Amino acid sequence: MHSEIRVGLLGYGIAGAVFHAPLIAATPGLALTSVVTTDPAKRERLRREHPGAVALDSAEQLFASGEHDLVVVATPNRTHVELATAALEHGLPVVVDKPFAPSSVQARELAALAEKRGLTLTVFQNRRWDGDFRTARSLVESGELGRVSRFESRFDRWVPTPKQGWREQAGAEEAGGVLFDLGAHLIDQALHLFGPVRSVYAEVSRLRPDVQVDDDFFVALHHVSGVRSHLWSSSLAAQRGARFRVLGDRAAYVKHGLDGQEAALKAGARPGSAGWGVEPEDRWGTLGIEGAERPLETERGAYENFYRGVVASVRDGAPVPVAPAEAIAALEIIEAARLSAGCGRVVELDAMP
Repeated sequence: MHSEIRVGLLGYGIAGAVFHAPLIAATPGLALTSVVTTDPAKRERLRREHPGAVALDSAEQLFASGEHDLVVVATPNRTHVELATAALEHGLPVVVDKPFAPSSVQARELAALAEKRGLTLTVFQNRRWDGDFRTARSLVESGELGRVSRFESRFDRWVPTPKQGWREQAGAEEAGGVLFDLGAHLIDQALHLFGPVRSVYAEVSRLRPDVQVDDDFFVALHHVSGVRSHLWSSSLAAQRGARFRVLGDRAAYVKHGLDGQEAALKAGARPGSAGWGVEPEDRWGTLGIEGAERPLETERGAYENFYRGVVASVRDGAPVPVAPAEAIAALEIIEAARLSAGCGRVVELDAMP
């Protein structure tokens, strides 16, 4: 392996251009070597933003070059498994953008292939490093909230007119809709905080006219630990609710607004730049009991920690930042949620086919 891990990025849409390429470029030990995209406008954007990277026509061209040490799959969801499989079969470690796969069966097959080949395989769950989530996790782990009984988390948007693109297309293979898109984040965060889930109840809807995929959901998780997670997302939220509401028997943590790292990346900021990941005081959450709340400084957001973990895994064999088994567990919950929404009942995970 070269002094820097040479990265081949598949896809230069929102995921590739806004998230992966900037974070790769900002991570010591990584070099963005090639990007697969045939779109002229995206190639021009790549030339401006990452002049040292070469634009390639196809994944096959990238694999055949022999000039890469790591592949990042940031293409439409339906292609994740096919491209990650091809990369692993070429002996290359892989980062897959979420969702890991359209189904838990496919995800397990992919994880088994990586284990057989002895290769790094991880899933990009950047919102584990949101500042507000890091704050909530610190409060839970320190015991400052006491015994947590309920975790409420939501990720709302106001998109009354459906956008064009694969995320709005029907078909199980597309893995479109908000349950796969934003639900993958919310479920991953709940699992990361409170562990395995015993049962799932869900309401999954299509609210906007002529929409082909779900654009609104509520998912209730009953964790083995006893905690209940209530998760929401909607594309038709004219006003947003609290991002987090974590209720313990000593105190609660309530937080509004979204982590600012995505907006910062879109504006051209990068990890290491002034103020990166720091949330203004007027957006901090509150900690305490009603009538005695106090503002609580939000921990610094740190999306860069994901790729730092990738470097440690590829170079030194350290644990991956997001284990495939964790992504598979989230997919199993998404599948249980769809089943629950279809039958209108609670679904026990140990009874899933």
